[in-house]
Amino acid sequence: MTISNAVTWFEIGAERPDEAQRFYGDLFGWSFTEEGTAEAPYRTTEGGVGAGISGAIRGTGGAGPDYAIFYVQVADVADACRRAEAAGGKVLVPLKSTGNGLTFAHLADPAGNHVGVFAPPPGA
Repeated sequence: MTISNAVTWFEIGAERPDEAQRFYGDLFGWSFTEEGTAEAPYRTTEGGVGAGISGAIRGTGGAGPDYAIFYVQVADVADACRRAEAAGGKVLVPLKSTGNGLTFAHLADPAGNHVGVFAPPPGA
């Protein structure tokens, strides 16, 4: 698989995910599929029809601020974190792995804008 460093995912963190889902559904006609749990809601969407990218609404449960972030697919998340810091950015959420092997981190550019990086599970 060739990694192109393309923006391939977005995520919207919301303390009130039902409200966020209604807003984006009403505004853009997006539909959502619940893939999380009652304790950790995670609703995916194709983000419309056509050339758009897929994304999700993640319930934050009030554990932090609401946010919107885009993700860039990279070959190595740890390396992307090192390069971000070398370029004057910060690692906001250190490298984490999901149960299926997907790895991700949240970064801040020198102006404080958030960006996510991720690598898909091995073999995906």
